[in-house]
Amino acid sequence: MFSSLKSFSSNINSNYSVSQTLTSTAGPWKIYDAKKKSTGKTYSVFVFERKSLETHGGSLGRSGASAFKRSIDEVVERLKKEASSLARLRHPSILELVEPVEDTRGGLQFVTEAVTTSLASLLQEKDDQERAGGVGGRSSRYVTEDPDGTRRRRELEIDELEIQKGLLQISKALEFLHENAGLVHANLTPDAVLINSKSDWKVSGLAFCSPPDNSTKPTSVQPISLSEVLNLDPRLPRYVQINLDYTSPDFILDSNLTTSADMFSLGLLCIALYNSPHRSPIESSGSISAYKRLFASSSTVPSSGNDFLSKRPLPRDLSAHVLPRLVTRRPAQRMTAREFQESEYFDNILVSTIRFLDDFPAKTPNEKAQFMRGLNKVLPSFPKSVMEKKVLPALLEELKDRDLLHLILLCVFKIVELLPSSKRAFSEKIRPSLKEIFVTNAKQTQEKDPARDAGLVVVFENLGQIAENSSGKEFKDDVLPIILSAIESPTHTIIDGALRSLPAFLPVLDFSTIKNELFPVIATVFSKTNSLAIKVRGCRAFVILCGGTNESSSADDGLDGLGPAKKKATSSSALDKYTMQEKIIPLVKAIKTKEPAVMMAALDVLRVVGNNADADFVAMDILPILWSMSLGPLLDLKQFQLFMELIKSLSRRVEDEQMKKLQELSVINGGRAATPSDDFIGFGGVAGTTFDSTNGATEDDFERLVKGKASAGSSDPMDAGWDAAPAAASRVASPPIKSPQFSWSTPSPTSVAIAPAPGQFGATKAQPSFRTVTPDLAQFGALTPSSTQYSQPLQPAITGSTNNNTSAKPQISATAGWTTPAATTSNPWASNISNPISPPASSFGNMSSGMSNLNLGQTRPSMNQSSSFSLPPPPPSGSSTPGFSLPPPPGGARRLNSTSSSFGQPSTGFGGMSHQSTGSMNNMNNSSIGGMNRGVNSMSSMMGGGMNTMAMTPSQAAVPPTQPPPQQQQQQQQQQQQQGQRSGLDKYESLL
Repeated sequence: MFSSLKSFSSNINSNYSVSQTLTSTAGPWKIYDAKKKSTGKTYSVFVFERKSLETHGGSLGRSGASAFKRSIDEVVERLKKEASSLARLRHPSILELVEPVEDTRGGLQFVTEAVTTSLASLLQEKDDQERAGGVGGRSSRYVTEDPDGTRRRRELEIDELEIQKGLLQISKALEFLHENAGLVHANLTPDAVLINSKSDWKVSGLAFCSPPDNSTKPTSVQPISLSEVLNLDPRLPRYVQINLDYTSPDFILDSNLTTSADMFSLGLLCIALYNSPHRSPIESSGSISAYKRLFASSSTVPSSGNDFLSKRPLPRDLSAHVLPRLVTRRPAQRMTAREFQESEYFDNILVSTIRFLDDFPAKTPNEKAQFMRGLNKVLPSFPKSVMEKKVLPALLEELKDRDLLHLILLCVFKIVELLPSSKRAFSEKIRPSLKEIFVTNAKQTQEKDPARDAGLVVVFENLGQIAENSSGKEFKDDVLPIILSAIESPTHTIIDGALRSLPAFLPVLDFSTIKNELFPVIATVFSKTNSLAIKVRGCRAFVILCGGTNESSSADDGLDGLGPAKKKATSSSALDKYTMQEKIIPLVKAIKTKEPAVMMAALDVLRVVGNNADADFVAMDILPILWSMSLGPLLDLKQFQLFMELIKSLSRRVEDEQMKKLQELSVINGGRAATPSDDFIGFGGVAGTTFDSTNGATEDDFERLVKGKASAGSSDPMDAGWDAAPAAASRVASPPIKSPQFSWSTPSPTSVAIAPAPGQFGATKAQPSFRTVTPDLAQFGALTPSSTQYSQPLQPAITGSTNNNTSAKPQISATAGWTTPAATTSNPWASNISNPISPPASSFGNMSSGMSNLNLGQTRPSMNQSSSFSLPPPPPSGSSTPGFSLPPPPGGARRLNSTSSSFGQPSTGFGGMSHQSTGSMNNMNNSSIGGMNRGVNSMSSMMGGGMNTMAMTPSQAAVPPTQPPPQQQQQQQQQQQQQGQRSGLDKYESLL
């Protein structure tokens, strides 16, 4: 069938892509869908094949064959006349010709506007469906192809309104032919009526059209001969000859060619539309004689008495008022085409709406506006097919009228809501029109257009329908540009409407489009706008983009009874965490206004971002912003409480996550976790000062190391002198220490009293955790004199012995921090400690004994600085300069190691007098003032000693001395010999 069409070499085949699937038939014509290659628009190609006629005359003789060939030529000429008549007749109800007829070797073809079917094919399919068991019994045998290439079976519907609308359009075409063109159709049948994609009925089949008899109107159409037309040739198919079943008796019985004959045919067509099967009540089987016999009897002629021979009831208005004036024997009694349009059959609101819509361009602006306002209420009464194929296309054509734009769009979206197959209609018709109006045309004007803005508001109110009927790519390409241009609009109402509609279309867009195309535009408008309303709406938009809801949480009082179901956020966030933290938060932070509405909207943004952001970001960035906003001067109590609730909630989250992190780290590292009792202010709490007793290390070793002294108990032979002998025995074990600390450290509040070791003070009493520099003199009791073996006056000594004494290595006192370290020049009046081992942790605050326990036979404390009562220091060792000094007391060498320091350890003189035994404090006092009595226990004796007594540290107020063990004495003597050979500088150099 289509192979012959392919063989055609014509302009139509080269410029159009013709489908291979048959769409419909109309008499001798086969209809195919086609697309113009240059524009892509859809059209219909009508094809007539010669071989469909030649097959009927194959058995004829020579003479018969030549006569048959002449008949075929007549048929071809008649069909050419049909196409050429379409070219000359231009009317909305007459089929529009696009490409003129082409005569090729295979046959004829021409191009018209896109049609879906002919009325004859539609009625035939309805008959097939009814015979197969109802409307759903059998699907259409015709397949149509969508513009995107999708093929589907044609949906055919015919209802009361569809019939009324079609008949009205046919009558308008007849009116045009009769009154304007001066022609008679002469063959008005279902095959002559075509239905286009808009569901409009178009008149075609003008092969037998002719001017009426006695016509005076000029026309280029050649008149027909009724005798030739009615001489039917049985050798030819019936569809190329006149159809007697729809022919008026004026032609056959009266041989009169008048315009009223078309009205008789129109009446028969009306009956066929309601009949079952859908056929004419006159069935002549193509025989003139049979036709005459039917009209010979009144019972076989359609009339009101026999219900016009219809097997189904006809509409009352049609049967009572219209058909009696159409299907009548006398032409003068028939109504004209104009009278038919004004009949009561079309007197209903739906038909009137269709008629008004057809005449819409000729109406005034006020009438158009009133019609559009009322159409929105009438639309639910229309059949779905009429709305989709007739009303919707008509409305879209009127979108070019800017004043009616918003009213038309309201009706358009109402139709989309009512249509069951709205996605196809929206994709094919509505969305391209929206893009053209709001994107293409808007770029050309670039001016503020109130009518266009009103239309945009309608679009934003129906973005949910647009998103439902569009795919992601379609929405991004056609609808998203509309939204972006609206957000950048100078009209605040348009911006608000666009931002308000975010929840409706965000699910359609992908992440990349939202982040890279939509969010930057919203952020720019938010940062530049001076409108508080747009600021608030922008914050709402940020909440939606971050996965929140479009409702402000500040307005929720929790009394609606809906519970958590209402507060459920959207399924997922449209933006990632990075964009929230690095893009949105800086925008919120930059808000300068303190208006409560903006602050509360920003609170919602910070809430949803805070729930998604990292804990450290919440602590460092979000919480400071919240605190700053919460102190706004315009906030009321409830608003401030909402801020505080969020601050507390986020703070608890930060605290919980940080504690969890630290706990995990402590478990992984296996270290000792910090306790509240650790003193990180005192030096004793610093990491690294707690010594491990398991490996023999003590705080004394560290002190000797930093001061350049050799360890007394060191087992390393490198630390001893060249003539040092191995230690005879291990040193005396020190008492157990719970938390060793330096002497200048603050003790731990939880430290307990340590049992005194021999030669030490009594047990120290737990004291409050504080430190002081100045000793509390109120704690010192009265000095009690005692008689000791050192109570004799000091004897002068020769200078040489002083020089020998000063050759001993100077030592550093392990006293409190306010004593003077070992100086380069020794003081002969100060005592020297021979054992520099630091005592256990002690401070000024934990002394249990006062000055009342001070024994006058104890070692004199060192001086912090030279007082007015002290003598200048002697010259360095080896100097020949004579200096004043006192001789050691009797038995000084013998008592070298017999005296104890304030910590119960053997001590030597501070000023380098390593071989001179110090006298009692009373002897020192007596010698400094020139011979005072040693038994005096008055304050004058204390003052007579100058500030030396005040310079004594509390830790040096000692108990009566005890003799150290012999092993300890021998070890101390060895240490002193080693120290006499190695100076402090040598030790420091060896350390370096």
